[in-house]
Amino acid sequence: MAIVGKKFPDLNVDAMNEMGDTFKINVLEEAKNNNKKVLLFWYPKDFTFVCPTELHAFQEALAEFEKRNTIVIGASCDTPEVHFAWLNTSKDNGGIEGVTYPILADSNRNLSSTLGILDISNEMYNEETGVVTVEGDNVTYRATYLIDEEGTVFHEGINHMPVGRNVGEFLRLIDAYTHVQKNGEVCPANWEEGKEAMNANRDGVASYLSSH
Repeated sequence: MAIVGKKFPDLNVDAMNEMGDTFKINVLEEAKNNNKKVLLFWYPKDFTFVCPTELHAFQEALAEFEKRNTIVIGASCDTPEVHFAWLNTSKDNGGIEGVTYPILADSNRNLSSTLGILDISNEMYNEETGVVTVEGDNVTYRATYLIDEEGTVFHEGINHMPVGRNVGEFLRLIDAYTHVQKNGEVCPANWEEGKEAMNANRDGVASYLSSH
């Protein structure tokens, strides 16, 4: 269920920071109340393999996101306590020590279920016991959401578990959307900051294609 062009779900979720503080984050309110864009990225599990490479990559690019008035938030279905243990594990041991942005702990899966990004299939209901069983790990795929200052989603994407993300692409998407917001132009394929955009009309596309 795509939510591009819609408001991000209005839900409070537990989160953990590098100081060991557990608190609530509402992603929609983070965007609207701070007048900032938000990049929310989900990963399957703490203490795994591709996941720490992504968390460190987002940390390394954190200053670039901040330059673009963008808040970075990580998320998984692990508990706050597991997040804190991972935050206290060194990089040399597969940990994420040094990550400073908050990490959602959606252990009740309220938000990830609403977004429809859980790795589950073949839900089966046992009428005798009333128990629902599923196939899959019931953890999230590598889903990413870009949310504007009004709380509207302007990008969402989902990778399967083995495929890590390209952090630079999200910086490009933020640049492109910001250009649209500021200039009213649209950004063609492979657009990057500093390149020519175009007017969203017949003459605009004709002019752009004739010179590229």
